[in-house]
Amino acid sequence: MSEEPLDMPSGEELPLSAGARVLCRAAGLVALYKPEGLRAHPNESGRVDKGALLAAPYDLKRECYLLQDGRQVHLLHRLDGPTSGLLIVCTDASLAEIVRGLFARHMVKKRYEALVFGNAGKGRQQWRDRLRTEKGGAGARTSAGAGDIATAAMSVIASGTVRNGLPVSHIALEPGTGRTHQLRVQCATRQLPIIGDATYGNFAWNKRAAKELGLKRLCLHSASITLEYERAGKMSQFTAKCPAPDEFSALFKIS
Repeated sequence: MSEEPLDMPSGEELPLSAGARVLCRAAGLVALYKPEGLRAHPNESGRVDKGALLAAPYDLKRECYLLQDGRQVHLLHRLDGPTSGLLIVCTDASLAEIVRGLFARHMVKKRYEALVFGNAGKGRQQWRDRLRTEKGGAGARTSAGAGDIATAAMSVIASGTVRNGLPVSHIALEPGTGRTHQLRVQCATRQLPIIGDATYGNFAWNKRAAKELGLKRLCLHSASITLEYERAGKMSQFTAKCPAPDEFSALFKIS
């Protein structure tokens, strides 16, 4: 791994919002944990948003937080607000451009875990769909059947019937592309809606999951990220992991 720049902020120096924390720092990058409900960044430039990842102003054009000491914390990719898990940042603008390029070219290995309604079967499945996203006043909405190719690999971690007959599967998802709401739509298209998905999910079952299982969130979690980049003729590797919430696995232990 490459040496970390001297100006890289430690966990104590980052103005993290409530619930967020530093997971690891290596190869010039910082892996942060974002809890569900926290936005990756504010929706307006120059404002401090208590509901965003860092309690600092954000520059939408440069895609970075602006710290009081003048440093910039570059957000290298995004998670939907309801999704929990890993986010990668760095303080080096040139490195940020390199890593964002890897994400854009789908050269970053990402693994998610999710709780879905239904029996996801066995083994490993390769998913391929065409997805189209439209943006309106209510935000982005993605539909399947036309548009850009979206690929993902799905494998089953656990599956069964839990309390009061609800069929639930705990699955791992490895997207090969990064389309808007891709995993949520691909799951829903296969009659495996993610628990707590208020846009593409099964609303009646969501109510049951909240009441009977205590699951009141979107059960989608960014669990690991692995990437490799070249800079000044030197290769650097970075891997970060963030275990899924306890309720993902505990659901099957108490059923």
